[in-house]
Amino acid sequence: MRILLSTVISLVFVVGVFAQTPNREGQVRRAVQSFYAAFNSHGFEHAAEYTTEDWNHINPFGGRTRGRDATLKDLKEVHATFLKGVTDTIEKMEVRFATRDVAVVTVTSRMTTYITPDGVRHENERHIRTFVVVKRSGRWLIMQDQNTIMGRGGGSAALVPGTHVECRSLDDDNLL
Repeated sequence: MRILLSTVISLVFVVGVFAQTPNREGQVRRAVQSFYAAFNSHGFEHAAEYTTEDWNHINPFGGRTRGRDATLKDLKEVHATFLKGVTDTIEKMEVRFATRDVAVVTVTSRMTTYITPDGVRHENERHIRTFVVVKRSGRWLIMQDQNTIMGRGGGSAALVPGTHVECRSLDDDNLL
């Protein structure tokens, strides 16, 4: 009898864990999809529903913005200028859980044509974006994202032979 009871309890626990996993992943995906919907409509009015107050955003040109209010200010500015009318379409989304309350989401996407303020035309460009999505007060919210332009040909961007990369500390100008 004890063995049967233990087996039933174990089975209920295992089934419960598996039943929650798709729901949890779906909630994480919805937070990221909400970001893309806002991007494509150029309206970030509901960002509090899918981002944290301490949201950090790293744009594809290396700029970093800290905090939801500052990030939204920057996003509204670029969407009113060179990203006006531009869309970013998700091609693939992968969700991995670091913990029960932290997910890392990798999205590859394709953007429509835009011209940056320096005059460079970006046409049919692929991007890869990493999101850190956290569960706070029962909701999955984007805490950080970084967007990177993918290299030509759809693969990863590679360093050009003969060039080098310098890594500097964020706190000072000493090379690491």
